[in-house]
Amino acid sequence: MPELPEVETIARTLRQAGPIGQSIIGQRIEGAQLLWERTLVTPSPAEFKRRIVRQSIEDVSRRGKYLVLKLSHDVLLIHLGMSGDLLIEIDSQAPEGHVRMRLNFEGGYRLCFNDPRKFGRVWLTSEPQAVLAKLGPEPLSPSFTSEDLYQRLQPRNRQIKPLLLDQTFIAGLGNIYADEALHLAKIHPLTIASTLDIKQAERLWHSIRQVLEEGIQRNGASIDWVYRGGDFQNYFQVYHRTGETCPVCGTTIERIIVGQRSTHICPTCQPLKHAGQV
Repeated sequence: MPELPEVETIARTLRQAGPIGQSIIGQRIEGAQLLWERTLVTPSPAEFKRRIVRQSIEDVSRRGKYLVLKLSHDVLLIHLGMSGDLLIEIDSQAPEGHVRMRLNFEGGYRLCFNDPRKFGRVWLTSEPQAVLAKLGPEPLSPSFTSEDLYQRLQPRNRQIKPLLLDQTFIAGLGNIYADEALHLAKIHPLTIASTLDIKQAERLWHSIRQVLEEGIQRNGASIDWVYRGGDFQNYFQVYHRTGETCPVCGTTIERIIVGQRSTHICPTCQPLKHAGQV
């Protein structure tokens, strides 16, 4: 599933100029096709096509794992699900085989939502907060501090990794960046969140920001055939490196299951401490 760096990379590509050298900012939508109607959450397909046509795209941003396209009168929210991607194409190009939504622009360009596994979703709404309000804080926001993280951890009697994956706790983290951040912070993923002291919380806060910023710098991770161009996978410390050596201490990296998710750890760098241990 694309996480914050991958979604930010797609947003940046749409804002600036993709492989064909065309930004979608300022483009007016001349036509819209829904090729799999269940991609659309709201409104109805007929209302979607009626409302979106002739609106222009004024901005592209991100909130958590959601792409946020500000239109003339509405906001188009897109969650990429497990395998979604957005492609800017020339109308004369042969269409991708898994396009679920297509927006046609003036000038012979189109924006295609390609989603092989069909978990992605789209909302056209005048009230985006109705969808986004449930999200936790942005981990890279200047307003989200290490003290904020510590205070949010204190009442949580949950294992730290499932908590980090909870989008209502913090927005944008997924399996890859949670594993990488916990390794960097030297915290075992089974640690109960409320047991972390303020220094550990500060270390985790720094680690989350560091791995996300590096992920963005490297255009995300390309570990699924649907993603292109990112190379953060070449710099993983633990994720998908089961049986390899930890680059910090040389211990063999292990794979465990936490909250029904594959989790990668260094047992030396990330020892599981029990109550009363320091």
